[in-house]
Amino acid sequence: MKASIAALAASPLLTAPLLTATLALATPVVAQTLQESTVSPGTPVIGTTPNYPPVTFRDAATNALTGYDIDIGNAIGAALGLKVEWQETSFEQLISSVATSRIDLILGGMNDLPSRRDVVDFVDYMKSGVQFFIQDKRAAELKDATDLCGKTVGASRRTNFPKDITAWSDEHCVKAGKPPIQILGTEGSADARAQLRQGRIDAAAQGNESLPYLMKLDPGTYRLLGEPFAFTKQGIGVSKTKPELRDAVAKALKSLLQNGAYKKIIDAYGVQPSAISALTVNDEPAK
Repeated sequence: MKASIAALAASPLLTAPLLTATLALATPVVAQTLQESTVSPGTPVIGTTPNYPPVTFRDAATNALTGYDIDIGNAIGAALGLKVEWQETSFEQLISSVATSRIDLILGGMNDLPSRRDVVDFVDYMKSGVQFFIQDKRAAELKDATDLCGKTVGASRRTNFPKDITAWSDEHCVKAGKPPIQILGTEGSADARAQLRQGRIDAAAQGNESLPYLMKLDPGTYRLLGEPFAFTKQGIGVSKTKPELRDAVAKALKSLLQNGAYKKIIDAYGVQPSAISALTVNDEPAK
């Protein structure tokens, strides 16, 4: 891979404390990982879909890629002694892109779902639950998640959210003799939020890790309703044909967990409830 770890020092995507932490652990991890695996030097290409703050998005002022996925990806590269290259890819194309080696890794808030593991292995790095939210101005009307029974809820059709909401509705609405939630599949979470603001839907749902950041950006716009549910892991996707790369990434992430660099990133974005405490691969304890 054409760039060395020193090149990361010029990167605007890592803050000084995060860069210091990752550089501090890089040398021993590089030595151990590259001796024990067949990963060769080069520039790994990571695919991301930067439309989901604070996970992965473009800074409005600089247009630079930012978010905790970006910082975690850069930190993993630093731990391996490699500078990563980011490639913006539509969410629908991420798995096919890694399967055909157009990219090496996926880091785009992708849930580690069994249905995806036929093609991709996941090094899990976060956890995410489905969270209902409404317009703040309707808080007097919609006080509890069960008040959404019979109402229309929007959620990205690209995710597992519609299925999760259906299961929640069956359990909490239908079983109680209430009408089911009507689910509107949207073109991503940003579209769901736009339709919510326009009054076209009664509520929206997306990952709980993203909403505190959005509510801080738009105070007085949204209000959370109920508690998160249907928790899943989010994973760094690696082709099934590249187990050595998967293991190298897992080893690097484990080092970030152990030396505190992972915590620094989590704290910087205020997503502590979504942090992991132990390394898993495909939602199983790492070997």
